[in-house]
Amino acid sequence: MIIHVVKAGETLFSISAAYGVDPERLRTDNGVGPEGALAVGQSLVIRFPKTVHAVSRGETLSSIARSYGVTVRQLWRRNYQLAGGDTLFPGQVLVIDYQDTPLGTVGTNGYAYPSIPLPQLQAALPYLTWLSPFTYGLTAEGALLPLDVGELPAQGAARGTGSLLHLSSMTEAGQFSNERSSLVLQDAARAERLLDQLEAEVLRRDYRGVDVDFEFLPAEEGTAYAAFVAALGRRLHPLGRFVMTALAPKTRRDQPGLLYEGHDYAALGAAADLLLVMTYEWGYTYGPPMAVAPLPNVRQVLDYALTELPAKKLLLGVPTYGYDWPLPFQEGVTRARSLSAGEAVALALRYNIAIQYDETAQAPYFYYTAEDGAVHAVWFEDARSVEQKLLLIREYGLSGAGFWNLMRPFPQGWNVLDSLYNVAEN
Repeated sequence: MIIHVVKAGETLFSISAAYGVDPERLRTDNGVGPEGALAVGQSLVIRFPKTVHAVSRGETLSSIARSYGVTVRQLWRRNYQLAGGDTLFPGQVLVIDYQDTPLGTVGTNGYAYPSIPLPQLQAALPYLTWLSPFTYGLTAEGALLPLDVGELPAQGAARGTGSLLHLSSMTEAGQFSNERSSLVLQDAARAERLLDQLEAEVLRRDYRGVDVDFEFLPAEEGTAYAAFVAALGRRLHPLGRFVMTALAPKTRRDQPGLLYEGHDYAALGAAADLLLVMTYEWGYTYGPPMAVAPLPNVRQVLDYALTELPAKKLLLGVPTYGYDWPLPFQEGVTRARSLSAGEAVALALRYNIAIQYDETAQAPYFYYTAEDGAVHAVWFEDARSVEQKLLLIREYGLSGAGFWNLMRPFPQGWNVLDSLYNVAEN
């Protein structure tokens, strides 16, 4: 894999010719529109096939996979244009493998709301070990607030991706509530009832485990939270399931702030089988313009985490999105708009702006002036920034990655992942 940065005057066809790759595959692998328009400074993932297969009449993905000793999931990952589907036509060229040498095998988890467009979900699933429908919450009585998961678990199962029950302290109004999590953590009877409900739902939906995400916990509930996670593990392990929990991105044990104080890394590490470090949202909706996950900040969190936790239990949080801030930024007033990588590139094209790259943050950005005269700052994720994050998995010896979230198409990210690692089966 090579990541190419588009220069002035280059086209999709000139770049594909220079590297000797198929222009249509280059287009779909990078989410470029049908017209092939490229922005100066845009990154493109260039992959070099090692073995290819021309489809004959009557062949299927399964028959082709068997003939080469690979899995259908591998064919999906190596051919993003299939979008997790099985429609083939005679003469279609499939990549069986690439020249990349994987750095290892990683577990991957992705989060999706049930409203995700079905084609978008299907395209992402082959790159995931697990899928977490977002989110089961808590009722005003501390009971399990159900989630209409729609087709998510069934679609995951059809593509070899296991599903996890994602439990948060979300209310019916879609807000995190530490009052509701406190009902559970401070009342043994309520906690036991919730554990009963979780166990029943895991068995009903055949979830592979439970992903617990209680946020904004006060420091005095840290011990109770870890105890709840441990109790859940004792319920799940005899069923052959596991428990995961999310960690606020701390840089020291006594870090102040409601987001951090109730997350005791060491205690949660002892209680859970896997832990997702939420290494994103430095740049966020109500904050000043900056990268969503600046690499030095991510490293700082990992450096601390490994003083408290075994690396093999950790999943690195990887964002798939960016933000568009109107300027000047005014604290408490300015509200950024979330956007996908493709939407960010489309803005750069619309306003004929060259995309820049911050070498310290390891993230792309640009400024543009809208029709109303307002100046905007855009920071987002691209192939370069995702590669740098995913390489941390090998460097730190982590278990894998958790992608927040699947609601925005991110073909570049999946192709970078497939170039670097094998994806573990669920």
